[in-house]
Amino acid sequence: MPEVTLAAESGRQTGSSSTRRLRSQGKIPGVVYGHGSEPIPVAVGAREFQIALSGEAGLNTLLSLEVDKKNFLTLARDIQHHPFRNVVTHIDFQIVRRDEVISAEIPINLIGEPIEVQHGDGIVDQQLFALAIKAKPADIPPSVDIDISGLTIGASLHVSDITVPKGVELETDPAATVVAGQPPRVQATAEEEAEAAGVTVEATEEAPSEPTGEAEPAEG
Repeated sequence: MPEVTLAAESGRQTGSSSTRRLRSQGKIPGVVYGHGSEPIPVAVGAREFQIALSGEAGLNTLLSLEVDKKNFLTLARDIQHHPFRNVVTHIDFQIVRRDEVISAEIPINLIGEPIEVQHGDGIVDQQLFALAIKAKPADIPPSVDIDISGLTIGASLHVSDITVPKGVELETDPAATVVAGQPPRVQATAEEEAEAAGVTVEATEEAPSEPTGEAEPAEG
């Protein structure tokens, strides 16, 4: 996996006011930690960070972080976001070594056309979207594929059906379901729709007709 160089400023002040000032300057506060090193408060450019993670490796991009003329091989971990705005508010940069095995999550891609499911108006129900793995930093794949072209209604594909590259160890349960072929949804009846809306539908029976008067005696 290629590395991306990212410049970082050290010596940033901590605290909410300093953090707000950094963000107003288009920078993201963060910290570099790992392998017994003292945590280093840093700041990186928001745009540069976004570009660095825009490749196919995404969050598993190896970042060569330049801090005070020193280089740290890192991965961006525990990326915090603003609760309302789509902006990054803090980043933890974890120091890694090229020869160590680390844990990571990679996305699962569905490939192929599930012809039988489509012909039966069924639904492709993806239940697992990421795979937990262990590998050396350079061996972490950007994603894994699972072929759903043979999927049928009522059948499932599991983690054990995914082929991972050499040097990658699965941490997710191999029996976990990745995708299932579901039957078509049945249209709800009027009574079910009313019940879902909170309206009680009571069955009515036709009442027997009552006599209008006493029967006249039969003529003799």
